[in-house]
Amino acid sequence: MLGGFLALMSALTFAMNNASARRGVLSGTVLQALSISVPFGVPFLFLATILFGGYDAIGAFSRSALGWLAAAGIVHFCMGRYCNYRATKAIGANLVGPLQDLNIIYSMVMAVVILGETITTIKVIGFVLVMFGPMVALGRAGKARKSAASKTVEAKPGKPAVFTPVYAEGYLFALLSGLCYGTSPILVRQALVTSDLGTSVAASFISYCAATAVVGLLMLIPGSVKEVRRMEPMAAKWFAIAGLFVAISQMLRYMALAVAPVTVVAPIARLSSVFRIYFGWILNREHEVFSRQVLIGTVVSLCGALVISLDTGYVLSLANWPDWMVRALQWRWP
Repeated sequence: MLGGFLALMSALTFAMNNASARRGVLSGTVLQALSISVPFGVPFLFLATILFGGYDAIGAFSRSALGWLAAAGIVHFCMGRYCNYRATKAIGANLVGPLQDLNIIYSMVMAVVILGETITTIKVIGFVLVMFGPMVALGRAGKARKSAASKTVEAKPGKPAVFTPVYAEGYLFALLSGLCYGTSPILVRQALVTSDLGTSVAASFISYCAATAVVGLLMLIPGSVKEVRRMEPMAAKWFAIAGLFVAISQMLRYMALAVAPVTVVAPIARLSSVFRIYFGWILNREHEVFSRQVLIGTVVSLCGALVISLDTGYVLSLANWPDWMVRALQWRWP
């Protein structure tokens, strides 16, 4: 249950990151977002590592583990975040979520093939509910496309501009970000062979350091520094807020992966697709496409998250199930 709870909190804070980043990219660029949100996590996670007692673990990782953690950081915090922010800038955070949810299938299959994890009937039921929730919540997004094109956003204070979603670009980068986000848990689990929470926070710190080094290399590209210096104060503020929440989210995600399998963490983490609707309504209601079915989708997804975190043995102990149901609940793959 602890792993499921940590994954749920990770989804909640990741959704807040998406809403804040969406506000920032209204007037800022993706490179500007990366230049703040990625390095911001290094000092935060260093302090968190000390707080959770993981400081000694930083130097205790093997070279192999360091390589896996560095790869996870680059794939998730650089490549995935770049694609996520670019997709969000193109079509808005609400429409990005459902496409990113497809990475759950990829993550679960890869966890079975590479990590040797198993899929049970309980996980399949929860997985279906978690997937179905965002589909319900965003089911009318397609009908809202025409109205979305007519919405206005505020590119600069006092200067409204028309927000026209760029669907081809948005869908492409949403799928790419989902692929990156689906790969990184596998990389993290390759490195984390302990359930110690302090060690998992130290692991997230190492991943952030690797990602920050890559962002530093990006600054060597001609024109990059000049672009970052042109950042407006309002965009910088929202990118900093996004950086704080995404750092908290990733810390919680690494902690969840230390105590729970990918087949549990990955589906629950995608509840951010539902949570982001609420935060989007609070922060970006003029800049997003909303559905009236949010409440139903939220309830369905939360039920799915709860089901995924349940142990098969615990479910079987709740009642005297018929033999056919017992056999069905005991199914495992592979």
